[in-house]
Amino acid sequence: MATQALSRPNLSARQRDSARLPISVIVAVRNEERNLARCLESLASAGQVFLVDSFSTDRTAELGRSYGAEVVQFHYRGGWPKKRQWALDTLPLAYDWVLLLDADECLTPELESEIRGALNDPRFDGYYVKLQMYFLGRELRHCGAGFCKLSLFRRGRGRFECRLESQDNSMCDMEVHEHVVVDGRVGKLQHPLTHRNVELLSRYIQKHDQYSNWESRVLAAGEGNGSALKPRLFGTQAQRRRWLKRMFFKVPGSPVLLFFYRYIFALGFLDGAPGLIYCVFQAVQMFHTKAKIYEQRVAGL
Repeated sequence: MATQALSRPNLSARQRDSARLPISVIVAVRNEERNLARCLESLASAGQVFLVDSFSTDRTAELGRSYGAEVVQFHYRGGWPKKRQWALDTLPLAYDWVLLLDADECLTPELESEIRGALNDPRFDGYYVKLQMYFLGRELRHCGAGFCKLSLFRRGRGRFECRLESQDNSMCDMEVHEHVVVDGRVGKLQHPLTHRNVELLSRYIQKHDQYSNWESRVLAAGEGNGSALKPRLFGTQAQRRRWLKRMFFKVPGSPVLLFFYRYIFALGFLDGAPGLIYCVFQAVQMFHTKAKIYEQRVAGL
């Protein structure tokens, strides 16, 4: 069934070429069989889809091949680059534009149509895309959960910043909060990517434990790497969020304040039980990060 969705048997070769979305898509995965089918179904018209796997132990690779994706294995040995930058440097990308997706993200028909038009605009070399967040089966309309990612850019014009060169497997083999930096003008698409994670909460907690390992090292080390975006209050969205995070981390009791900001002031309580759980998890991750920074100082790491 999945292969038929991609094959378009009733179309001629010329019709298939004109219907194809002329982009190379890179989907970074590890044990994502619960999320992956929805993502790949939304990419049925994409010209090229790479699944960059980390030796999954579930059916992720098998599922990817059944949908016609090219499956490539990535063996992380620490340091830099991580998975997606490695893919940008290594894979034979066939198209002039690249789209980066996670397994729990999906293109909507409206976004696909907008991308088709955006690719033909010579003024831009990249585009921010907003995420429409779903958590525990419910859309998060509040909680401060919405943000944009620079997910679509011309091949060769976008690279991930490197915020920390000394990394290991405890910090995840994929870029966490490193951002794509585009050499050129960047626009913003109006229609969102759907971000709908259906993993068990235990997996969510496990992944965010790795994220806090990475973030604690980055925040303790400072933004010393020359390729990293500098925190700026009046910079891009990424720079502004980074500046605010650094300032907020210095405030005593900031995890508690973060919870009240997301749940009360950002109206997270209107998102029901999923909103409450999401806000608590965000505050707990900040607490874990701060605790690990303290641990590093005490241990002299």
